[in-house]
Amino acid sequence: MICLLLVAGHDTVLETQIKNDFTGLYSHLTGVPKALLPGVGGKKILDFWWETVNMRQLFSEVYLVTNADKYKHYERWATANDFPVENVVNDGSTTLEGRLGAVADLELAIRSRRLQDDIMVIAGDMLCADQNFDIAQVLRFFRSKPGELVIYYELEEGERSCSRGIVEVCPESHRITQFLEKPRDGVTTSRMASVVFYCLRKATLPYLSAFLLQRPDAQGRTLGMFWEWLINEEKLPVFGMKLPTGFQLIGQVTLSDYNKWLTCYSAKQQESPSEPIISRSYARVGLMGNPSDGFNGKTIAMTISNFWAEVTLTESQSLVLLPHPLNDPTEFGSLQDLFCISRKEGYLGGLRLLQATCKKFYQFCSKQGIALTKQNFTLKYDTNIPRQVGLAGSSAIVSATLKCLMRFYNITDRDLPKPVRANFILSVETDELFITAGLQDRVVQVYEGLVYMDFTKELMDENGYGKYIPMDISSVPPLWLAYLGDPSDSGRIHSNVRQRWLNGDPVVVQAMKSFAELTDQARMALQCKDWARLADLMDQNFELRRSIYTDECLGPGNLKMVQLAREFGSAVKLPGSGGAVVGLCLDHEKLVELRNAFQEAGCSKLMPAIIDRHDTHWDGPGTDSRIHSELDYGRLAFDY
Repeated sequence: MICLLLVAGHDTVLETQIKNDFTGLYSHLTGVPKALLPGVGGKKILDFWWETVNMRQLFSEVYLVTNADKYKHYERWATANDFPVENVVNDGSTTLEGRLGAVADLELAIRSRRLQDDIMVIAGDMLCADQNFDIAQVLRFFRSKPGELVIYYELEEGERSCSRGIVEVCPESHRITQFLEKPRDGVTTSRMASVVFYCLRKATLPYLSAFLLQRPDAQGRTLGMFWEWLINEEKLPVFGMKLPTGFQLIGQVTLSDYNKWLTCYSAKQQESPSEPIISRSYARVGLMGNPSDGFNGKTIAMTISNFWAEVTLTESQSLVLLPHPLNDPTEFGSLQDLFCISRKEGYLGGLRLLQATCKKFYQFCSKQGIALTKQNFTLKYDTNIPRQVGLAGSSAIVSATLKCLMRFYNITDRDLPKPVRANFILSVETDELFITAGLQDRVVQVYEGLVYMDFTKELMDENGYGKYIPMDISSVPPLWLAYLGDPSDSGRIHSNVRQRWLNGDPVVVQAMKSFAELTDQARMALQCKDWARLADLMDQNFELRRSIYTDECLGPGNLKMVQLAREFGSAVKLPGSGGAVVGLCLDHEKLVELRNAFQEAGCSKLMPAIIDRHDTHWDGPGTDSRIHSELDYGRLAFDY
């Protein structure tokens, strides 16, 4: 791979305004080429790009293409910065009127130096908001695609699309379907702006000459027009990669614009890295339909704010994952202590979840054409979600970690939409850690509140995800939640049901259809606030589940809680894979007796399910999101 840095443009606006400024603030910049003007972090703009591409393991050669008017400036810069002076290409032009055009400059360098390799082209006079992006990731993505590569970024607020080359990108293939050079307002809804940062394959280089033959005028030889022709007319496969940062070309700009961008980007660079990013995700209660989410069924679930997982990300010199002092123990009081903790809580805590999420996040961004910065961070987590009781504690940690990573790397909902985010969280657990799981938990933790989910096969096959509809959380009746103090592994409950379903066992197949029917009926009951009907459906949900899972598989602890709840007239079902039960008791006096009975049983805890009445989420200090509040919810049952 060969890199070409283009700095051959003739600046008339910025250079003239610097020359004519009477404040004296810019007198030392008179006559200085725009690429050698001060950039972010006290470095010249070109210094940053040279540091970025000065890697022999990535580029066999780096060339600088300039004009005759500024050649001596760049020759001196090359000498001072260990840039090979013989690689400075002079296009011979001395005025704006006599310029060759960017495509002609590019073709001249390739022809005169007889370059026979893939090339990367970067504008050396381009301000970049982030000084840490990984150019090696750009090259890997380019080599993974059967075509050319165009780098783009999402326009910042206030930037107009008519000032940029705008790309429309297929979200699945990442192929650029259309390139619009400075389109008029309203022509496209895309906010993805191309910058002079491209990769061209050796086999495509002859297209430069073909384009120039059609454009005798230098004004029509811009790189934007070249890509518009190559993509829209020649239909060559060109792919797009997003850099989650801002770019500004300082070609034909004013002094005030240059100062504004430099000040803005420098401020971003100097922002204190000490402000941590804190995100929470909440425990999940499957209200109806589970466990059919993994079997093309339908479910209704909700998040509860009793229990949460919280992840904190702080920028740091190296990437560090901190173990939790309780959940990731490495020191024990005795061998007996180790035995008791391992028997009750298992061997694996949350540290593996942080690591798997980070690995999968990098893999996802690379595959999706999103180049990440080379910033490092420290991750730590905390959680109060009870272990192994089926309240989605693992996925809550993954979900909260993903929120932190998205904010840290400026990944938006456009890059990772909510339905895809739920799939991502599931893949961390199933693909990386081989945890048996379904989509329901991840969907409701991403959307938060009360969510109706349809995982019908046709939807999943067509979209890759189901139909997810947030519901009015105020329609949820007062619920109680109980869980075992010494649970077994909640994941065991799935038994051989999946294999039976895959084999087409008519009992299991019909059960999953019935779960879907119960879910639709429960949705209507919730909308009508028919709590008696909902209670009946919850009982039916449990009995249907019991019809396909043996009592041994369901577990004696779960069955004991269900039996105890029913003795006091409460509807009850399993909210997850086992270890907890959720109930609805419409008789207040019976509910008091039920609480006492659970206390006396000594094997479980009963508490109110605190439901989020506001469809909001908590993302730590410094965000616009409101904090989950329990004040407005009311006490939904009695505290244990």
